[in-house]
Amino acid sequence: MKKIGKLCVITDTAIQRKYTHYEIARMAIKGGADMIQFRDKTLPTALLIKEASKIAALCKRHDVLFVNNDRVDVAMIIGNAGGVHLGKEDISIKDARKLLGKRKVIGGTAHSLKEAIQREKEGADYIGYGHIFATGSKFKPDKPKGTAELKRILKIVKIPVLAIGGIGLNNIEEVIQTGVHGVAVIGSVLKSKNPAIAVKELRKKIYEK
Repeated sequence: MKKIGKLCVITDTAIQRKYTHYEIARMAIKGGADMIQFRDKTLPTALLIKEASKIAALCKRHDVLFVNNDRVDVAMIIGNAGGVHLGKEDISIKDARKLLGKRKVIGGTAHSLKEAIQREKEGADYIGYGHIFATGSKFKPDKPKGTAELKRILKIVKIPVLAIGGIGLNNIEEVIQTGVHGVAVIGSVLKSKNPAIAVKELRKKIYEK
């Protein structure tokens, strides 16, 4: 069975300019993150490959799962990526599987029960479900899902689910109590005074439940 991390830190240089993607990944790993998702929707492909290669190598050294956001081609080129995370607008999970093979991890985004079931049917290894709470990391036209809806998803979907959206120290216990596999975080780490410590504190809440 593929090992999906319980604490995924998503790199982002749009909501903050203090740290590079690599620096975020390094601090997150230091704090105990067991999964890094590299996400940048603005970098040219050549720079994406360069940055992804560096972060993937770092993750490999520390036995942390590295997934590239959206771009299957980048994951294929750098070789040692653990896999990819795909949204609705990206290449299909079925086609990504043809390109990446059975061993690579493929995650899929879901914003509803219907989408979660669909991602599972398509062959995703895990689902990123949200947004659970209000978040400023990304524009969200729809309302937060909340933990009650998350519980409903977990009763039906059998593959691991990572909850995402507005999750921080103040509410992570409520999320973990649903029985969710893990969480993906952005703002609560990237906007903190010390990202490594922020990750360490979140990890405690997840693993000491």
